Amino acid sequence: MKTIRRLRRTVALTVGALLLPAAALLVTSQFAGAATSASAGFTQASVWDSGYTASYRITAGTTALASWKLEFDLPPGTTAGTYWDSLMTASGNHYVFTNREYNGSVAAGASTSFGFNAAGNGLPLNCLLNGQPCGGGTVPTSTVPTSTGPTSTTPTSSTTTPTTPTSTVPTSTTPTTPPPAGGMTAAPYYMPLDNDPQDIGAAIVASGQKSYILAFVLAPSGGGCTPTWDGNSAQPVSADTAVAAKVAQIRQAGGDVSVSFGGYNGLELGAACGDATSLANAYQAVITKYSLTHIDLDIEGDDLGDVSGETKRFQAIKTLKQRNPNLHVTLTLPVTTIGLSDLGRAEIQRAKDLGASIDLYKEMAFDYGGPAASMADDVKKVMESVHGQLKTLRPDLDDAGVYAHTGLILMNGHTDQPSELFTQETFRALLGYVQAHRLGRFSFWALNRDRVCTVPTGWADGKCSSVSQQPYDFSKIVAQYQG
Repeated sequence: MKTIRRLRRTVALTVGALLLPAAALLVTSQFAGAATSASAGFTQASVWDSGYTASYRITAGTTALASWKLEFDLPPGTTAGTYWDSLMTASGNHYVFTNREYNGSVAAGASTSFGFNAAGNGLPLNCLLNGQPCGGGTVPTSTVPTSTGPTSTTPTSSTTTPTTPTSTVPTSTTPTTPPPAGGMTAAPYYMPLDNDPQDIGAAIVASGQKSYILAFVLAPSGGGCTPTWDGNSAQPVSADTAVAAKVAQIRQAGGDVSVSFGGYNGLELGAACGDATSLANAYQAVITKYSLTHIDLDIEGDDLGDVSGETKRFQAIKTLKQRNPNLHVTLTLPVTTIGLSDLGRAEIQRAKDLGASIDLYKEMAFDYGGPAASMADDVKKVMESVHGQLKTLRPDLDDAGVYAHTGLILMNGHTDQPSELFTQETFRALLGYVQAHRLGRFSFWALNRDRVCTVPTGWADGKCSSVSQQPYDFSKIVAQYQG
């Protein structure tokens, strides 16, 4: 794994992204008497110095809605970023949100909702629902406390439609509703700028695999709390257009992305940023840039077991969860022949102790020295050891819940360990294991390697699998997993 990780180290999202499904329709009381029209109410869930989280609750009148479109303007200096349970387009400061396939039909008197994060404190203006004034709604008169999250401020802008407060802002420092379980059940890793990346649109068409984990965002190799791709100071996330274009392609094809922070080499942001607040802001810059609802912490090498660094990261994750209530956070961990190492178990416990909610524990079930002749069976044995360890670490979850919070990461073809070999047949056997236990994710390192080597490469290479295969053989197998 180290060889490939070194090779592999060395999206602004265009709107119209496909985001993970979340809330089911919420039934409200039926209207009686005179006919009533549909309405939309605005609520802020949390506020901090540089932005806020808000939602609109759309309620059908006496006539059911077959679909909905809500639009509004944001004042200069405020923009909408991450959003969920909708599709978003924007023209200047005008934003249009339309229903997803699962929440467009709203029965008479029933409700559904969607949410978004804003950068800036200006509130929506000129709200229209299906071309008519939104009517009703709430504008909070209080702000969330500042005990562990961002500093609260009271917005000074006002909207033309939400005028009468009817609810209060939650006083909890954590989201009142946990994020959905995921949505990216099949998601290989993909280096969008390194290791000779394939055209992502062609890869999706050829393999049927739609969602990907983009690797890696790191601090610049020379230091500094600035998110960059592959640790290259010439590739700052803030100025990126190339990855953003690939993110747009993926979402337009019906998939989604997670961004992975860390990896085996390079300088992880948690080691470069001076404190949890600056680290949270660095992570947030990436979340906002690509309108992310999924991120991954790949903590390996010297970073694993660094108590101060892990503490900083999990404090930052706690802040990010407050800012982004629907953010799905995964933790990627190496394994040993007997499951998680002591350092891995301590890291999971540390996240719990600090109140950082981790949605999925992804196990890198390769580079641990497994036997090629019985690779699939050995991986299953290791994963069952991990399962037992997680049951002890997460007594709040039942057996099925532990499996649902577990992800399996493989490596296609040759790994860094000469004793290991993952063939297409190995992947198919482990697909059966993943399906039988309904794991939270099936992944592999990496799409960049999902092709035959055309030049001598040595034992393992970051750009090809070093085994006989057709293009995207491994992606096609992973794509069969739908949770």
